[in-house]
Amino acid sequence: MRPKFNTMITDLNISDAAIGLLKKMLAIPSVSREESAVADLLEQYLGQVSALKVNRSGNNLWMVAPGYDEHRPTLLLNAHIDTVKPVESWTYEPFAATEVGDRIYGLGANDDGASLVSLLHVFLYLTGTAFADLPTFEPKPLNYNLVFLASCEEEVSGKNGLSSVLPLLPKVDVAWVGEPTGMNPNVKGGVRIAVAEKGLMVLDGTAHGKSGHAARNEGVNALYLALDAIQTLRNYRIDKESPTLGPVKVTTTVIQAGTVHNVVPDKCSFVVDVRTTDAYSNQEVAAKLQEAVAPVELVPRSTRLQPSHIATDHPLLRRILEVVPDAVQFGSPTLSDQALLSCPSVKMGPGDSARSHTADEYIEKQEIREAIRLYKEILLKLTL
Repeated sequence: MRPKFNTMITDLNISDAAIGLLKKMLAIPSVSREESAVADLLEQYLGQVSALKVNRSGNNLWMVAPGYDEHRPTLLLNAHIDTVKPVESWTYEPFAATEVGDRIYGLGANDDGASLVSLLHVFLYLTGTAFADLPTFEPKPLNYNLVFLASCEEEVSGKNGLSSVLPLLPKVDVAWVGEPTGMNPNVKGGVRIAVAEKGLMVLDGTAHGKSGHAARNEGVNALYLALDAIQTLRNYRIDKESPTLGPVKVTTTVIQAGTVHNVVPDKCSFVVDVRTTDAYSNQEVAAKLQEAVAPVELVPRSTRLQPSHIATDHPLLRRILEVVPDAVQFGSPTLSDQALLSCPSVKMGPGDSARSHTADEYIEKQEIREAIRLYKEILLKLTL
């Protein structure tokens, strides 16, 4: 039985409902691994406006559209509820929704609140499980299963975030990850789709030498062995390049060796930041780099943050380009929850990535309205 809807919510249109929820979320600190209060708010809100069951694991929330059929493909709509910590140079209150003209300032407004409330309200609209008495309500049957997930710990790639929930969801065939890429068709180049995303791998390098007195020609200097390996990595080029992400990027960022000035170091440790592409898996890149610098050791801390992409002929991408034929396709250098998905995915949402993690982060209300309009138009006639 459908619950009684809050009068204030049903008197609003979907965009205004989304903006109203965003303002409430911005008033609650939701730094990574401290998202429980904003997850509580979201759970309470969904229980109030929707007839659907709200599932929760930790601080992750998800809903499955009615009529799930395991024989149909499943589309996941995903955005995250956590934020980074505020920097000191904020001039507005970071944990508040400050409205100035059409802008809403607040930590997480752009990354990733706007995408979250836009995708959520489109999900509710498409599934016919909320806002039923609105004049714009036009639920139509979809030929695919639809799942919405609000995940936590995205900013730290935490293991209690999306990766912990995936085994609890129906099998996902394709995903739409909401992140600020630009969804304003009224601005030239304003609709941008990330069709690929770089992965991340951190390698711990170790060179082993033999200690000796620095005043005599003895020992094997581990620091020199490490420097040779670092120079090799600096100049190394892997054969294949991604058409959207370019080459794999390898950068040594930390080095440590020695104890005192007059002892040849017998061990040198260094750290390598590797940004992988969809041309190779993380495991393949790690093996190639290890081969290039042996016998110096390179050990991945983790290979879980994989590169991602979607094929140019995938039905989801084709449908997006039908609606927005002049949309800009690009490869994203920044990580998102796409890195934890094994299925094809796109990254597309309101806002601008350049505003993320900055002081006085903001979103414009019109960006949310346009995102909701485009999400609806694309998904209503999508065929998977």
